[in-house]
Amino acid sequence: MKAQVFRGVKDLSYEDVPMPELGAEEVLVQVKVVGLCQSDIKKILYPLYEPPRIFGHETAGVIAAVGKDVQSWQVGQRVVVMHHIPCMRCDYCLHDNFSMCETYKNITTTAGFTPSGGGFADYVKVPGHIVQNGGLIPIPDAISFEVASFVEPTNCCLKAVKKAAVSPGETVLVTGAGPIGLMFVMLINYFGARAIATDLLPSRMEKALEVGATAAFDPRDPEIVSKIQALTNGMGVDTTLLAVPSDKAFFQALDCTRKGGKILFFAEFPDELEIPINPNVLYRREIDLMGSYSSSYRLQSLAADIVFNQKIDVEALISDRYDLAHLAQAVERAIAPKPETYKILIYPEAT
Repeated sequence: MKAQVFRGVKDLSYEDVPMPELGAEEVLVQVKVVGLCQSDIKKILYPLYEPPRIFGHETAGVIAAVGKDVQSWQVGQRVVVMHHIPCMRCDYCLHDNFSMCETYKNITTTAGFTPSGGGFADYVKVPGHIVQNGGLIPIPDAISFEVASFVEPTNCCLKAVKKAAVSPGETVLVTGAGPIGLMFVMLINYFGARAIATDLLPSRMEKALEVGATAAFDPRDPEIVSKIQALTNGMGVDTTLLAVPSDKAFFQALDCTRKGGKILFFAEFPDELEIPINPNVLYRREIDLMGSYSSSYRLQSLAADIVFNQKIDVEALISDRYDLAHLAQAVERAIAPKPETYKILIYPEAT
């Protein structure tokens, strides 16, 4: 089968690799579409992991084969593949910190080499632990593979919105109106709050308004703080979701978030970046800082319901489609987006 193999920093090789061999409890899925995630891009661009590996994890496809002991799944079923499932028994899981679970981190789907997601391939193998514990989600007949591929990223965004306890009537600032920021805008509306978005690109500001933002601003606007205060009765926003890894965005969030409000770090910052802060700013204004990483098993059913019942319009986020053979070009487009670039989807079969 074909796969895009990570051979080193900025080095993807489209090559033949062996078809994964199935164990008794495993399932093989033919990949129909896989989303290109910012975490995939970081893994390709920076020396974070030893090659060779096959990345890709926002996967939807068709079951192509099942191990001899698999009872609940059949060849031909259309499924979303969740690449991580926690153990549900460790101290992290018992505190709902599922993404910190060692099982969650270390058992993942694979198309060969060190298991690393494996979605950038014709076929991906799903380990027994994931098969047996809810890691395959049936796709309703009326839902396309493209829409279904959004279940995993929706879960990640949903986890952040839930962790920030976004409530009806609140106002939330979303820094960055790329595909993740736009999904935040949709989910904020879904929960009855209103969103204000910022982005450097006018096209993305317009897109944010199209998908439901109350207002959208260029973060370089010298009057942005006063404009946001005018929209919030002089208070500032209740919560800010940082969807871009920018220290400037963080300090702007401090200026725009009300006393007693919350700032949540969603985007992963470069390891070398340090943000100096006077702790009295947090103490005197009672600002809560929090982080949200990856998905939550607790929210998996809700994420699927939101996507499958089209409670948010994920199709509005799709902008680019690339064959798997052209993954490197897709990555280049993601890091140097055109004004109309949002979510990029990858197809093992020619579109």
